[in-house]
Amino acid sequence: MIIDSTAFERYRRSPNEKTTLLRLLLGTAIVIAFWMAMTALVLFAGTYAYIVWRLPGPSTGRYMQDFLASPFGILTALTSFAGIWIGLWLAMRLVHGEPLSALIGTSRRISPGGFLKGLVAVLITSLFSEVLLYWLQPEVARGSIAFSSWLLFLVPIMLLAFLQTSSEEALFRGYLLRGLASRFGSPLIWAALPGLLFTALHWSSASTLAINACVLVSIATFALLLTLLVYATGNLGAAFGAHLGNNLTGFLLISHQESYNSFALFNAKPLEGAGWTNWDAVLIAAIGIASTLLTMLLLLHRRSPLKVGPDRP
Repeated sequence: MIIDSTAFERYRRSPNEKTTLLRLLLGTAIVIAFWMAMTALVLFAGTYAYIVWRLPGPSTGRYMQDFLASPFGILTALTSFAGIWIGLWLAMRLVHGEPLSALIGTSRRISPGGFLKGLVAVLITSLFSEVLLYWLQPEVARGSIAFSSWLLFLVPIMLLAFLQTSSEEALFRGYLLRGLASRFGSPLIWAALPGLLFTALHWSSASTLAINACVLVSIATFALLLTLLVYATGNLGAAFGAHLGNNLTGFLLISHQESYNSFALFNAKPLEGAGWTNWDAVLIAAIGIASTLLTMLLLLHRRSPLKVGPDRP
């Protein structure tokens, strides 16, 4: 499976002369500041509203944790990722003198074909991995949400999940990857550094070391896939679709996290729960890697009907 680098070479050469390493660090600091500020605003304002309005959800006395575990909390927490987009817009305009759309690709628009193919491919392979996870741990129960309510929240969840996933891709596979690739030739810098940062953010203090290790390995492999999609297309469209498909499966179909299961039709045994063995962790990592490799074949193999193509300027 050989990937043509022409599209990526156009993408990595697209930044202007203001994309220096110092400016990239300054822009990253701006993005992080707005992301953290928006997160703090959502947490404190949302928790206050949760207490005062007595919104439905858990009531353990730990107000912020109860808020985040409630349906209202999940929805509002996703809006915090708007801070990334705001920070990116300011960084691109004020620090680099470029439009925000320059991060999307050389065409400066999301590739609709790439987005759809990435979404479909990951939805297919996510179902494949869920079958294997069910074989490993068949403790799957119907979620608490009624089907009518699930349909009601379907579109808002999809839009907010897109806000979350697209902002992460724009930062890690767009701003950081593009900026570093314009300055450094080695993928150990422009691909590995954003990928490691993205992976590290998924560490969970509620999970065991073994489960954290298996999750981080799976996410690192998925981050590699997302980077390859940008490399093959020179556009974030396919990565947008793939990331969205991955998160929608967990938000809406089968949840593996107790704190994000309010809108899922089915709940599997939570990864942050007890009872997982080291061997379970190894198998979970293997399933995640196998699913990602299958997605790579669907999106990058030359004979695949879902093969993504290069972005055209």
